[in-house]
This record gives sequence, structure tokens and C-alpha cells, in this order.
Amino acid sequence: MNRLTTFVKLMVCCLTLALGVQAQVSPESRAAGQQTSQAAAAVVSPGKYVPVHKYDPKRDAARDIEEAVAEAARTGRRVLVEVGGEWCIWCHMMDDFFEKNRAVLDLREKNFVMVKVNFSDENKNEPLLSRYPEIQGYPHLFVLDRDGKLLHSQDTAELEEGKGYHLARFTAFLEKWAAVKQ
Repeated sequence: MNRLTTFVKLMVCCLTLALGVQAQVSPESRAAGQQTSQAAAAVVSPGKYVPVHKYDPKRDAARDIEEAVAEAARTGRRVLVEVGGEWCIWCHMMDDFFEKNRAVLDLREKNFVMVKVNFSDENKNEPLLSRYPEIQGYPHLFVLDRDGKLLHSQDTAELEEGKGYHLARFTAFLEKWAAVKQ
């Protein structure tokens, strides 16, 4: 029941947000069909960072990472880049893992600016991902410092246990790569 309530609240929030964005888009843009997910985010919160928590093949992943790095620099956190796609079962299992383990989610949000980068047949983001070490499996995590420098490449298979993620290993990974507060 708690999950259903959370889901309903989330859907109401998303619907409210979508209607607000639609109301703010000019008739010319609407008629021309030029509204993109990036433009929608910019209309909703000009100057405020909007985390990327969904794989979207239409997003500009390089820009998303640039914005995440800027937010990390502003807030003293690091960037956690999660590469995967809607097709990826383990990507959804990771989302469920964070949802079920609030302390781990809080640890991630306190120390990292999260950004999801799509990898799918529709958009493999090859120019962006070619800047990083080769990915062996999905999801894959990259940790960047607040200047955008790669600190660590993490194969998430090492964080798995059975048909899910290992709580202690995942927590240790986040703690190890969390930003040192100054």
C-alpha cells in the first residue's frame, strides 16, 4: 500500500509538472513541435539543476554531464554517471535497490549528483562514452570529481548478489568514492 501511495503521489507530481510545462510553452513552439525534454526542463526551472534519473535516448548526454559537473562543483559533491537503458533489467533492479534501501539512496544523494546516460540501439551515445573506459556490462557506473575528471569506472556486476545488489558492497562503494567535505 505504501508503494501504491508513493506511486500515486509521484504520478500526480509528474502530471502537475507536465501541465505546467505545457502551459508555459509558446503557441509557436507547440505548433512547430519543437518542445524537447531538455527545453521542458529549462522552462520548469531556469538556472536550477534538474537531476537526470531516467534513460532518455533523446537527451544530450554530454550536456547532462556538463550540468551535473557544474552542480557538483556548486554543491561540493561528485558526479555518479549511470550508463544503461530502459531495456536493461539490472538497471531497473538498481532503481528498486535504491528505493528499498533508503539509507543507501540518502548516501548517494548526499554525496553525488546522479545522471543517467542512455545506451540503446536508438542512441548509443558513442561520442560521449568513447571518452571513458570500455564498458563490459550494464548498468555501469563512472565516478567523476567536481571538475569532471574520471576517478573510477565501476562494473556493477561486482556489486551484485543473487538477483539483486549486495547492500554492504554497494554502501562501501558509495562511501569510498564520496566527496571529501572541505
